Amino acid sequence: MKPGTVNNELQRYTDGKNVEVKDGKLIIEARHENNEYTSGRINTKGKREFTYGIVKMRAKLPAGVGTWPALWMLGADVKEVGWPACGELDIMEHVGKQPGFIHSSIHNPSGYGATPYTGIVEIKNPYTQFHIYSMEWTKDFITFYVDGKKIYHYQPEQKNIKNWPFDKPFYLIFNIAIGGNMGGSKVDNKCFPTDMVVDWVKVYQK
Repeated sequence: MKPGTVNNELQRYTDGKNVEVKDGKLIIEARHENNEYTSGRINTKGKREFTYGIVKMRAKLPAGVGTWPALWMLGADVKEVGWPACGELDIMEHVGKQPGFIHSSIHNPSGYGATPYTGIVEIKNPYTQFHIYSMEWTKDFITFYVDGKKIYHYQPEQKNIKNWPFDKPFYLIFNIAIGGNMGGSKVDNKCFPTDMVVDWVKVYQK
């Protein structure tokens, strides 16, 4: 994926060069090399898609101004209906310009052009210690947690196609973006290389 393709991000996602599994952990590394930013993005589209459940991820985040790591989900019908009609579930987003603040958000057509459905919490040591980022997703509501603490609860009284495109399969995405609309225009090149380490991902369903 070329820089600027999505959200004005600066990185180029490489074909596996910035992603590895080491000692049972998934490592995504962002780099500044040869006058460009490279990073990794992987997803489970076509491999692991599901509807409803409890999703938990234990991870350490990359540090540095300009970094924008995320653990999130996208509706599997994105190519057919486009974004935001497909729906998006951001279990964890962090931007390096706001150290320690975790965002958990929902995107859908009713919130297009902004992020009105979101919760934010500040945590300690997200770069040196593992934390658990999770979501409970049912046919009635979606709730996000960090280390077991409720961050945001979403439950429209009247569900429709604009506010609830969530009764269908979604897939997981893990990535580190650089800069962009949320990451910001300033990037501290001294932070590179920096990585996100995912210890495990668990999905519980009835």
